[in-house]
Amino acid sequence: MKTTHASGSKSTGSVPTGSINDEAALGLVARLMAIPGKSREEAAVMAAITSELLAAGVPQSAIVHDMAHQKAPGGGQVGNMIVKLPGQIRGPRRLMMAHVDTVPICQGAKPYIDGDWFRSKDGTTGLGGDDRAGVAVVLTAVRELLTQQLPHPPLTIFFPVQEEIGLIGARYASVNKLGTPKLCFNWDGGEPNRVCLGATGDYAIDIEIEGIASHAGVHPERGVNAAAIAALAMADLIENGWHGLITKGRNAGTSNLGVISGGEATNVVMPLLKMRAEVRSHDPKFRFRIVEAYQKAFKQALKKVKASDGRTGKIRFEAELKYESFRLTANEPAVSAAIQAIEAVGLTAETCISNGGLDANWMNAHGLPTVTLGCGQHDIHTVNERLHIPTYLNACQIALNLATGLGE
Repeated sequence: MKTTHASGSKSTGSVPTGSINDEAALGLVARLMAIPGKSREEAAVMAAITSELLAAGVPQSAIVHDMAHQKAPGGGQVGNMIVKLPGQIRGPRRLMMAHVDTVPICQGAKPYIDGDWFRSKDGTTGLGGDDRAGVAVVLTAVRELLTQQLPHPPLTIFFPVQEEIGLIGARYASVNKLGTPKLCFNWDGGEPNRVCLGATGDYAIDIEIEGIASHAGVHPERGVNAAAIAALAMADLIENGWHGLITKGRNAGTSNLGVISGGEATNVVMPLLKMRAEVRSHDPKFRFRIVEAYQKAFKQALKKVKASDGRTGKIRFEAELKYESFRLTANEPAVSAAIQAIEAVGLTAETCISNGGLDANWMNAHGLPTVTLGCGQHDIHTVNERLHIPTYLNACQIALNLATGLGE
């Protein structure tokens, strides 16, 4: 059956946007959500995407993979997929993308339709709509574009890997293979009428505290407890407003100590403690101030915990930029095109800024102006995850509008 979401809008040159096939779009997303494919293990879903592209008429020679997985920490089964389609109308190249990996809780998902929603029959799993719904949106647009033989500008289809573990695929993408697109559109979580034109930046912090082991019952005074150092540092950060939601004058950010591991016995003064934290802010300078506050707090705590002979512990502190913040202007061509494509399906477009990281962070860092649109996923990364079908279908139509050059 044909959707009723098709718009009559036309881009410059009177190019019809076409319409989507609801039944085919629903079948596609159900198939994709059922495929296991957590980060670093995306080979099976990439094979399924390849089959869908070939069935739509994309030549095998147009489907390539880069070596992002070989550059990524921890490796992986496969790199990013890149597909370039020649255009039939004049205009700058457009890129459409969605990450292919899911979080581990989505392994074994069994999608089924419950009224206006997709859910998983297995109550112990997530659904995988993040971001298989985004993949299905892009594939639906490609399929309808080729099936209906709709004129379109040059297109690049990009399916990055390992987004869920730090935007790895987008970070290590072979940018020279993308064809220098001028307008880029990323589909991920959220509502389809929201155009995300900016996102925060993130530092990852790894802290290793080396104390001094001793018998906790016989001679505890001869030891230096690594946990005591960590506790003092955390108390300092909390007391001085550098942990959690951080507001210093006009500056704002967040930080969180999320992982702690150490100790093996209660009768040993803890000799080693490892911690992982994150720091976020839209302002790069303020973000680094938070990182410096962390380092200062741990160095000061190190001096306060001493063994009976005066020895202190040691600390290893490493901070790495996971992704930089970005913010596009409202008159950026990708932003205005997205707004027109949204309004063409009868929705009211809204712009927003994200406090989370997106593949768009690295795309913009690569010099590719990228906005992010949603597909109707709710409660992602949980067993309650669900996908709103009417919203997903609107996202498919919006993607087709953009693929045909609407907004030029």
